[in-house]
Amino acid sequence: MIRKVDLRGRSLSKSAYQNELPRAELDVAEAMRLVAPILERVRRGDESDLISLAQEFDGIQPPSIKVPREVLRQSLADLDPEIRTALELSAQRIRIVHQEQIRGENTVRVVDGGTVTEKWIPVDRVGLYVPGGRAVYPSSVLMNVIPAQIAQVRSIAVASPPQKVFGGYPHPTILATCELLGVTEVYAVGGAQAIALFAYGMEGLCDKCDLVTGPGNIYVAAAKRALRGVIGIDSEAGPTEIAILADKSAIASDIAADLMSQAEHDVIAAAILVTDSEELISQVEKELIARVPLTKHHARIREALAGVQSALVLVDSIEQGLDVVNAYAAEHLEIQTVDASLNAQEIRNAGAVFIGRFSPVSLGDYSAGSNHVLPTGGCACHSSGLSVATFLRGLHFIEYSEEAFKEIASTVITLANAEDLPAHGEAMQVRLDQ
Repeated sequence: MIRKVDLRGRSLSKSAYQNELPRAELDVAEAMRLVAPILERVRRGDESDLISLAQEFDGIQPPSIKVPREVLRQSLADLDPEIRTALELSAQRIRIVHQEQIRGENTVRVVDGGTVTEKWIPVDRVGLYVPGGRAVYPSSVLMNVIPAQIAQVRSIAVASPPQKVFGGYPHPTILATCELLGVTEVYAVGGAQAIALFAYGMEGLCDKCDLVTGPGNIYVAAAKRALRGVIGIDSEAGPTEIAILADKSAIASDIAADLMSQAEHDVIAAAILVTDSEELISQVEKELIARVPLTKHHARIREALAGVQSALVLVDSIEQGLDVVNAYAAEHLEIQTVDASLNAQEIRNAGAVFIGRFSPVSLGDYSAGSNHVLPTGGCACHSSGLSVATFLRGLHFIEYSEEAFKEIASTVITLANAEDLPAHGEAMQVRLDQ
């Protein structure tokens, strides 16, 4: 069901470990070629083009691309009270964590009369994408909207694919969550065309956004890559992935269930166990054989586990295991070892780290308070997950008095001439002359 990789006795470089644990192949370049005409069609088109694209890709024509407010209100009124309570509790925890990410203003006195102040300013308008393919993701509404609200973004729009079974509007739970959070600008549009709508805007329908965030399929990722520069993006999210670093103290049923939980997302989702225990690998294999057939999405999980992107990895020691998981840079990394908290201090590369038996990835997906929009495909080596900072820009405000200006003017003139940019120096000299 899942391949085994033996790394014992092999001290490899970071890139060599990465080669041993490849991701599923994604041809984003080909996807970009396929979405290019869609992006252009949206750029030049109007609402009728979006409705036609919905019919083509989603099999339904929405009554309107912008979801009416009364539909949002009704969706919340009809929401199962138990789900509403769960959303409200999760939202509360997400706010607690993200409230602490607010950045304050900082003024530095460089010299007497010379200051540089850094202010963190929110973007004016964001478009938040919430996928709606194999599953419904109200949790992604929470994870995108709440940090943007805490950052004090003035204008927030949400897009999610139209659903055939719901009359062409996004899933009612998505709409209810938007209404619950006070987001009233919601569009029934999915895929590359949603990213294009946010990037270009559409007269009479949707204003252009400054930034777009949120996960999606390969075509959403391709559209983000193609439109980067026209619009800011958070990341090109790929298939979900979990890596688990475990020793003989871990419980095999826990490990198997956690691997399955992420494999449930997609047939190209990655599920990796790294351990120094042959016995644990054997037990996890048995648990997977027993558990996978009993779960709802067993075919999808089985295909994900059988893919090249998933593996049970045997190492000499937890120390080597730390090297492996740091090289792999998983979106989600669980540490289930005797010294889990201590081992976690050695982690440099991961989207989020889940420490100990009672901190599974599923907790972070919904209600831990952390954000679940995380870097995938090894991007955790250089990128962070979604946060309040995603929606902020650091601006420097420079203010020098006349005396502070005079003190540094000759230095600036010298450097300007050294770079053969004399007009820069002249802009200083003219102030000295007058």
